[in-house]
Amino acid sequence: MQPQLSVIIPTHNRPHLLPLAVRSALQQTYAELEVVVVDDASDPPVQLPADPRVRILRLDPGRGGAGARNAGTEAARGRWVTYLDDDDVLLPHMAAVSIAALEAAPQTAFPVGVLSGLNKVNEHGEVLLTRLPPAHCPKGDHFFLEEPEPGRSPHTKQTLVVEREVVLAIGGWDETFRSRVHSEFFLRLNPACTLIGLPTVTYHLLTHTGTRVSGNPKLRQESFNQLIEKHRAAFEAHPKMFAEFVYKHAQTSYAMGQTSAALTHLLWALRLHPRHISAIAAHTAIDQMRQSLRLITPTRALPSA
Repeated sequence: MQPQLSVIIPTHNRPHLLPLAVRSALQQTYAELEVVVVDDASDPPVQLPADPRVRILRLDPGRGGAGARNAGTEAARGRWVTYLDDDDVLLPHMAAVSIAALEAAPQTAFPVGVLSGLNKVNEHGEVLLTRLPPAHCPKGDHFFLEEPEPGRSPHTKQTLVVEREVVLAIGGWDETFRSRVHSEFFLRLNPACTLIGLPTVTYHLLTHTGTRVSGNPKLRQESFNQLIEKHRAAFEAHPKMFAEFVYKHAQTSYAMGQTSAALTHLLWALRLHPRHISAIAAHTAIDQMRQSLRLITPTRALPSA
């Protein structure tokens, strides 16, 4: 059977997590798929139970997350591709609802990709938060630099299903990036491809105590600056969301103990769009105050802002 969808799973040294991700891909209600596991120089090499739908592609030396995604895309046999992190899982209907939406999309001269919702889930299976993607990002937009509708979030990039040829046409994933890989990719994808957002949760982002590339403070700073330098024209064309992007980076820097970087980026955000950042900061302060009051007086109703 020729698969229509290739689920590409890049992995490195996560033998305790990978089988759950692979199993979630194999348990899809959509049958016409293959799973391409890209072993990015794991030690020991990846071993999985034999299944005709699963292929293991070994890279040695490793090429990093972006390189593993590129290798998987090049090896994929499906018309459509999606990328599953080795520490996350797909819900059983993910492939079916995504492919159905792609097949129902109006036939146009330009390509279309689909995003769906995700839950962040802790080790007990409790949902910590839910994110739904922007409903419609037309070709020519810049995804997270556009203002999303209320209740929608661009932080759903892991759920992408798109034609393999589109990924190849835009040059694949930039292997010079170690962090901010998805953000960089989408700044090239959306200008070439319309993105449709489905109000359906299909993906679980799992919290765990293992290492993540995004948890490396030095790497996050370097990749943040690299991203802005590469796509400076796009950022400067969207000053409001550029400022919000820098402000959120300042928040993350502070949470990771990088106080000097946090202050630098907070001041930068304020210079970019003072009114918007002041409003966000005020809203954040109110939320923090409410949370503090809840901890002190949990049974007392709080007034509306």
